[in-house]
Amino acid sequence: MLYQGKIFNNRKFIIKNLLSYGFTQKEKQYIYSKNLMNDTFNLIINIKETNEIDIKIIDTKLNEEYTLIYIQNISGGFVGKIRKEYEEILIDIAEKCTKTEIFKSGYAKKIVIYIAEKYKDSPEYLWPKTPNNAVFRDKSSEKWYAALLEVEKRKVGIDEDGVIEIIDLKAAPDKILSIVDNVNYLPGYHMNKKHWFTIKLDGSIPIKTIYLLIDESFNLVKKKR
Repeated sequence: MLYQGKIFNNRKFIIKNLLSYGFTQKEKQYIYSKNLMNDTFNLIINIKETNEIDIKIIDTKLNEEYTLIYIQNISGGFVGKIRKEYEEILIDIAEKCTKTEIFKSGYAKKIVIYIAEKYKDSPEYLWPKTPNNAVFRDKSSEKWYAALLEVEKRKVGIDEDGVIEIIDLKAAPDKILSIVDNVNYLPGYHMNKKHWFTIKLDGSIPIKTIYLLIDESFNLVKKKR
């Protein structure tokens, strides 16, 4: 069964930790086995390099897959006990063998590092309903100067399904009028469009250009001394 729970959401597997935990590598997969319910069942976890996770529960007496465990609306009684036991194992693996990875694109990861090194600011996650969205604020003025957001592609003019990461930055109103072309530079997404603009983090704008625009945004909000 392809695991579709949330335990591993926004997490990246650390291979050396998987191997230390007891996983064995077979070609491009990592496999772990553990008995459950006093050896009555056997849990087999198969993690693929695509980050897909396949789980099997084997009835050790019958040597057959215990398919009742995959029916989500069965949660009580015996099935519930098995599910609780194997989910505790999954949680332990997540804690010991993964690291949090909120941002997916290479550009977003580079931006987080750039801001941390230059301005010593970390992303703030303000919205429980959108846990992958974050803002950066100047410590002296408490004002935002950047927002990293994950949005549906169609909302930023891309005619396909899926999501994309974007960055919202501040600029002077006259610069926004000159820069926004609705192709590479978009009106500020969910921001005041007079003071904010948006860049898609898909490689259409060089990362060094984005760094310079982050600097300009920061300079607009930092507290004057």
